[in-house]
Amino acid sequence: MYQIAICDDEQQELDKVEHMLRAFDRPSDGFAIKRYTDAKALLLEIKTNTYQPDIILLDIYMPYATGIETARKLRDMGNTGSVIFVTSSKEHALEAFGVSASGYLVKPICEKALFDAMERAMENLAARQCRYILLETEDHVRKVALGDIIYCEAQRKTQCVYLQGGETVLLHMTMAKLCETLCSYREFTKIGVSYVVNLEHIERLGTQMLYLDNGTEIYLPRGSYRSLREKYFDYYFEDESFRAIRTL
Repeated sequence: MYQIAICDDEQQELDKVEHMLRAFDRPSDGFAIKRYTDAKALLLEIKTNTYQPDIILLDIYMPYATGIETARKLRDMGNTGSVIFVTSSKEHALEAFGVSASGYLVKPICEKALFDAMERAMENLAARQCRYILLETEDHVRKVALGDIIYCEAQRKTQCVYLQGGETVLLHMTMAKLCETLCSYREFTKIGVSYVVNLEHIERLGTQMLYLDNGTEIYLPRGSYRSLREKYFDYYFEDESFRAIRTL
């Protein structure tokens, strides 16, 4: 059963998206759909842990908070659901990268575009649930979901692995070995000699500074911006719903 939230301030759009979702729903999936006309109620339910949607379809232009602001707050609260933006403008497509959106659909949307975005969102959820690595610390071996790793930092002979929720795991291994393990997955990339970063957790990329969604700021080594920008764009533009706006 997938918990799906639709948030749009226009009832007509809510009706249209829900109708399409009902058409897409298969007996093997099962959708429990909740509708919201503004972000405030959605955020309150997630904050109080009374509701944790797996997939969130968000309009961008809404009262109280925009879709981008809402998605950022969702991530800050620890919700890792797949976000699909359904909006009237391409203007905020690049901002959608910062909240790890699974899709960006421009109104009026068609069934095929929504169905494709839902397929990707569900595939992402399934992949996230089964993708783990084992981290060996000084006194135990721990299974960690790849999506929970925000970044890693080398501190002499110790590698610090920073996880969602504020936890840090200390590993006694070389950065080269850790990089070999993590960078075999396409969402991880090495930055300089000291960092490995999960592209899913980049909130903003500047020419001199990298901003992660846990508030960490990393200075970029000289000359590294262009290659990192390419990796970042390539990672997201494999998704067809983003590919059309690459030239923005």
